[in-house]
Amino acid sequence: MKWEKFKPPEPDDPMCCCECDVDPHGCCCDCDDLDEACSRWLKGEPQKPDCVLPVFGAVMDRLRVRLLPGDRRVELSMVPALVLLPLLLRLAALHFLLGLVILTALPGLVLLYYYATHRKKGRTLFFLSLALFSLAYMYFLFVTEILPRGDVSHLQLVTVTTGVVLTLISLVRTKRGPGFVQPSLAAIHSTNQSQLPDKHSASQNEVDQSMMPASPAKPVEQQTQSLTAKGGTCPLCKVVRPPRAGHCRICGGCVQRLDHHCIWINSCVGKANHRNFLLTLLLFLLTSLYGISLVLRSVCPRQNLLTALLYCPGVYNQYSSALCFTCAWYSSIVTGGLLHLLMLQMINISYNLTEREAQLALRKKNGQSRLRGLVVDTGVYSRGFWQNWAEFLTMGGPADRHPSALTDLV
Repeated sequence: MKWEKFKPPEPDDPMCCCECDVDPHGCCCDCDDLDEACSRWLKGEPQKPDCVLPVFGAVMDRLRVRLLPGDRRVELSMVPALVLLPLLLRLAALHFLLGLVILTALPGLVLLYYYATHRKKGRTLFFLSLALFSLAYMYFLFVTEILPRGDVSHLQLVTVTTGVVLTLISLVRTKRGPGFVQPSLAAIHSTNQSQLPDKHSASQNEVDQSMMPASPAKPVEQQTQSLTAKGGTCPLCKVVRPPRAGHCRICGGCVQRLDHHCIWINSCVGKANHRNFLLTLLLFLLTSLYGISLVLRSVCPRQNLLTALLYCPGVYNQYSSALCFTCAWYSSIVTGGLLHLLMLQMINISYNLTEREAQLALRKKNGQSRLRGLVVDTGVYSRGFWQNWAEFLTMGGPADRHPSALTDLV
């Protein structure tokens, strides 16, 4: 009987990749959906809508790069940011109208991609790779195009370099973890005890439940929202979470004092990394604004710094000046979006409110809303302006990682 357990499968009994214990990367998958999709592709027939995503996921799973720790998947979402960003910026530098069209359409394309991935509740490296590559590419152009002009001193170069390095260091500290809620030993013990079979209690519960009227079951969304303010047991990950904790469906865990899931860092913002997240935003904005001012002074020396972005005659006469001017416009668009995010964060901190709590208050209409939802006050945790900021600056704890979370930067 023991030999039958380790008996290899017969040719008529194929295995899927998930069932192969010998070489999971080398076996061939015999799933019916993938076979049908491949057959339709070879015959030139249109694919079914429900088969496109499994085929795309299988292709991404088969694309692997041999690294020292082992096999890692190649994230195809990183390719558009690495290829299209420099290509679009260099095309936009060819003519003023072409730059206007590209710089206007680029934020719209990013928003479309965000809404397309947000509906699937999945993790993507597109936004993190776009942010990192934008920072690296802007610094590369600053060194190769602006620095040879002789308009930037060594002190200004050291200032910009220091800002970029500090921004990356703060980003790494933010990526250490938002502070996931870990199951306590008492909760694990009570769960194990509750799973033990007891015929007496089971029969008694059946009798009691038959005498009680049936109550309609609440959806998971309502259960999750009802546990936001008073804590309790999460209906999804089954952990006892403290007040103001929330469950992130993208990260797959409960986060202490969950603010929001930030797509630009591909992680949640919670109790453990909220201060580092705010510091990363501040450092990036200061570095970006200072770099934009240096570029405009070099490209448009005769114009005022405040009006150089709107009117800079003769900037498209040379391709190098046009490229730097286009990158200054791109950096200004990114800086404007992050400045709005920083303003929202500072307003919520002033009222001792998280972004998740603000959105739930607007949805349930149980808070005071001002300036079309820009300022939301529930009055639950607010203790005054100074005490709210003091609580934010002194909070924190160990950045507990979720067991299934990745340990690298991404």
